[in-house]
Amino acid sequence: MTAAPPELDGRAAWPAAEFTARLRAVTATRYHDRHPFNQRMHRGELTPAELRRWIAARFHYQRHIPVKDALILAGLDRPEERRAWLRRIHDQDGIDADPARGGGIERWLRLGEAAGLAREELLDASRVPPGVRFAVEAYVTFCRRRPVLDAVAASLTELSAPDLMRTRIAAFERHYPWIDPSGLAYFRTRVTQGARDADQALALVLDRARTLEEQQRAVAALEFKCDVLWALLDAVDRSGP
Repeated sequence: MTAAPPELDGRAAWPAAEFTARLRAVTATRYHDRHPFNQRMHRGELTPAELRRWIAARFHYQRHIPVKDALILAGLDRPEERRAWLRRIHDQDGIDADPARGGGIERWLRLGEAAGLAREELLDASRVPPGVRFAVEAYVTFCRRRPVLDAVAASLTELSAPDLMRTRIAAFERHYPWIDPSGLAYFRTRVTQGARDADQALALVLDRARTLEEQQRAVAALEFKCDVLWALLDAVDRSGP
């Protein structure tokens, strides 16, 4: 006999298929690939100055990804979950200090160099608009203070990331040939890493969100993360001349 689904105030939790569809609907309609700045980027309409401004601002986000992942890692209570999530920190920070074994942060620094930015400019954050700092801090704080289910659900913007990376690679190759192709390594790597990470996070959310209230919180967390990414691009778009 199949057990009845958990309930909240008499309302049954969504079946897994419906819950998954609701999560995917958030990224399908609210992911930042729809932001005007991203769309202009992909149409080849950004000036070199605008593209460099985005690279510098986005690096501020990238360097905080291992921080939020460490906060999530601390909230996971199963060894197998922690081992799997730890890969994300290695993916961003690299395995050790050897640049040849560097992760996503090193690859983003190389993207900046390929676009004409010195890595010192990226590391000192002098080009980061206040709105970008605010958005990134809001996301890290969310992961620090909210239950681990909410923090993991917020990471599910990765459901749409691989497609965005493919679009971005094609756009950079076609419209921005002045950027050394070697600088696109971050985007190429994230096509496969993003798909893997999305699958892992989705499985965790489906396993941990047992009640309707938890499922609704997970959807709201993902909406919040989409808002963070949108606000980040708003700040980049408005910070230029």
